[in-house]
Amino acid sequence: METKKVITIVAILGLLASCAPMSPHEAVNSPVLRKVVQNARTRSDHDALTKYFENLAEEMQVKAEEQRKLLEHYEEKGYLYGRQALSRQSHTWALMNRYELAVKTSLANAAAHRQKAAELARGERDGYAAAIRRNSEAATTNAN
Repeated sequence: METKKVITIVAILGLLASCAPMSPHEAVNSPVLRKVVQNARTRSDHDALTKYFENLAEEMQVKAEEQRKLLEHYEEKGYLYGRQALSRQSHTWALMNRYELAVKTSLANAAAHRQKAAELARGERDGYAAAIRRNSEAATTNAN
């Protein structure tokens, strides 16, 4: 059973790694990632997806912060860029907003997968407790 989980996690991480050539923002909407999310069934699958989306959110937050600093530079030193200053400011602002949206989306996805993993964990515990009750009831019945 444990080997099956390890193989599943490795397969999921392999599929997620296939998104690596793309930019992290494009990876959020990639068909491969959508397929991995659709095929997630176990708690470990959802835990791996939670970790992936949290890491992606961190990366996007760093990129958004870089763009924010660059935007401040363009606003303060716009005179250095002449006619291109406004174009650079608007482009940087758009990138910053895109990265911030990717952060929100990734955190929402991570929260959804964390919740699903918790539900599956509760189900496993409840199923285990029910099996113990059934076994103890069966043992009591057989003893009579």
